[in-house]
Formats: sequence, C-alpha cells, structure tokens
Amino acid sequence: MNLNKVFVLGNVTREPEVRALPSGQQVTNFSIATNRFYTSGAGEKKQEAEFHNIVCFGKLADISSRYLNKGSLVLIEGRIKTRNWTNAQGVKQYRTEIIAETMQLGPKGAGAPSGNSNYSRQSSPSQEQETPRQDDIPIIEENYSPSPSDNAPDQKTVSFEGDAADEIDVKDIPF
Repeated sequence: MNLNKVFVLGNVTREPEVRALPSGQQVTNFSIATNRFYTSGAGEKKQEAEFHNIVCFGKLADISSRYLNKGSLVLIEGRIKTRNWTNAQGVKQYRTEIIAETMQLGPKGAGAPSGNSNYSRQSSPSQEQETPRQDDIPIIEENYSPSPSDNAPDQKTVSFEGDAADEIDVKDIPF
C-alpha cells in the first residue's frame, strides 16, 4: 500500500489566483511559505524558507479565493502531484504542487489583513486591555460549605475543603 499525504502550515505568499476549468469548475492557485529554524555546525542560528505551490478545486477554491490574503496563516492537507509540459522553446518543464483536500484557516488577524477585511480591529492603546467585569471573577474561599440559600445567581463561589485546601496533587488531575 502506498501513501501520498502532506500537511503544510504556513503563510500565503501571494493573493490566490482564481480561474475556471472548461467544465466550469473553479480552480485557485497560491503559494505558502514554511520556515525551518536550525543551528548550523558552527553554532549559528539559521532560518530557511521553503515555498509550496497549492492548487484548490471546487468549494476549497471558492473558500480560498474569498478568505485567504497574502500573509494569511493556513493549514493545508493534500497530496503531492508533479506536472510536466514542454514550453514554447521545446524544453521540458516540471512543477510540483500540493493538491488541497482539506484546508483550515488560521486565526482572524493572523497575517496581513485586506483593506476591507473585518479581521483587524482598530483600537486605541487604552482600549487594548479591558478590565474584567466583577461578575466574571469567581470568589474563592477556604473551608466554605455552601447552603442552598448561598447560591446567588450573581456570585460564583469556589471552595476548597480538607486536603484540597492545603495542596492539590498533580496525580489527581484527570488529564
């Protein structure tokens, strides 16, 4: 049994190109850059970029043309395909591409936003750090035993009793 599967997580290097096949099916081409960080034999820290050609068909082509911009973070799962052709000068050329089978968009705001995108948020420095509302902060008390009348809807209470009040053992955590 053989397997041709690739996962690539990187940033889009150019705006997706949208075309249509003679059958009417939509095709999108773009490229992704992935980075590799390593230390050379001389102890120098180095970075190396690799560029991958991505081809999307059908719904993936539509989604990629709408939501991907240059700089967007994207995860592509697909298969590798190498095409070959003879150019006008008679020279045989090759192009290795990843045919996308699934795509996962990165978080909003990752990468470069487009001019009319809602991915970026304009805010002043004073608005960037919001203070939490009082009702979002739980009240933690030691040795608290709740009674039915103490369960007020506007107050969250967490209590620790017995050994848990002194120490929580890592072995007791279920994950």
